[in-house]
Amino acid sequence: MKSINKEILSLAIPSIITNITTPLLALMDVAIVGHMGDAAYIAAIAVGGTIFNMIYWLFAFLRMGTSGMSAQAHGSGDGRELDLVLARGMIVAITASAVIILASPLIARLAFSVMEVEAGVRAMADRYFSILVWGAPAVLCTYTLSGWALGRKNPKAPMWVSFIINISNIIVSLVLVYVFRFKIEGVAIGTLSAQWLGVISFGVIVIRKYHPTVPPMSQVMLRSALKRFFSVNIDIFLRTCCLIAVTVWFTRVGSQQGVVVLAVNTLLMQFFIMFSYFMDGFAFAGEAMCGNCLGAADRAGLRRSTRALLAWGGGVAVIFTVIYFFCGEWIMQLLSGDVNVITASKEYFHWVVLVPVAGFLAFTWDGIYIGITRTHEMLLSMATSTALYFILYYVLYPMLGNHGLWIAFICYLFTRGIVLQFASRHVERKIFLDKLI
Repeated sequence: MKSINKEILSLAIPSIITNITTPLLALMDVAIVGHMGDAAYIAAIAVGGTIFNMIYWLFAFLRMGTSGMSAQAHGSGDGRELDLVLARGMIVAITASAVIILASPLIARLAFSVMEVEAGVRAMADRYFSILVWGAPAVLCTYTLSGWALGRKNPKAPMWVSFIINISNIIVSLVLVYVFRFKIEGVAIGTLSAQWLGVISFGVIVIRKYHPTVPPMSQVMLRSALKRFFSVNIDIFLRTCCLIAVTVWFTRVGSQQGVVVLAVNTLLMQFFIMFSYFMDGFAFAGEAMCGNCLGAADRAGLRRSTRALLAWGGGVAVIFTVIYFFCGEWIMQLLSGDVNVITASKEYFHWVVLVPVAGFLAFTWDGIYIGITRTHEMLLSMATSTALYFILYYVLYPMLGNHGLWIAFICYLFTRGIVLQFASRHVERKIFLDKLI
């Protein structure tokens, strides 16, 4: 068991570091424009960043689907299949990014009209968006390479690439803004150059370490393989749509309750995000380990890995629950200096304390299910919990207000994990029966 725990930590810790450093890319853009003397620059970055977050979030399947399939190929020692998984992922990433670039004028118009952005901010956000959209191929290819490397039990490659992207973004953006006076265009070009330097660096790492070959197009486009590839990724795509619906609705309802409640919900949600950074690290470990066990047809290894991952997930949940219970108010004061917001947050903070216990099963099982590519059950879990979320919202919100919104969110998290927990035994029997067939 010690060896399994050591392997989990060796995979989880680099992924946690990557998760923590990734938001720095957007944070650095905000920090730089925040010293330009006009709040409109910050608003423009926020609007442009929101658009890209939504777009790229929809293509998260490139990382998750590639991770599970490459982990299984790696576990079975099938180098040819590893090359095919990478090739298919890169083709989809390049095709999708081409569509994003071609449709970018329409995407921008729709997004700005929905957000109802004022003219001055819109003009700057449009310039920011029109430059940064050319980073789509780099971002989506990085997703694919990250999933492929993780499937091969190499979480350090995405971590180092994350460092390269963030450091280069800081240097280039500062030079362009404060030396060449490029303003918002300088921030956009700095981020764009960092994205491309990141994917080039990743490509160099992959080529030098693994020497992948370019498989024949006839094998890449094999009908049965493509059917599986798109089946897995469509499930993840639809699951992500549910995730976005819950997140957007939560923010929308908060905004309808006034500035203070919106600020409270936004800050309290940062506690969920902090917890998710750590839990995602263990989920990524689950993707690699469980996918490798399935590829090697190691049923006992899959069971041991699953038990160990659930134990680590429960342990992390307990630690975060204790931290939030005893240090929550101090963390809130670090996040905001607004006395009204901090005071108002105390009424709802007990819901945040419940988040780790309610959510750890969902994160842990998500990683396991991605590794064994049982994405249909993941979609079923997410669809069920999303439906429950909206039902509870419509029942409880009129009576309980913001408390009803938080109850719906907590139940949504808990239901995701419980559905996957109950499905796990059936899934285990099914996957190994399929292996034998």
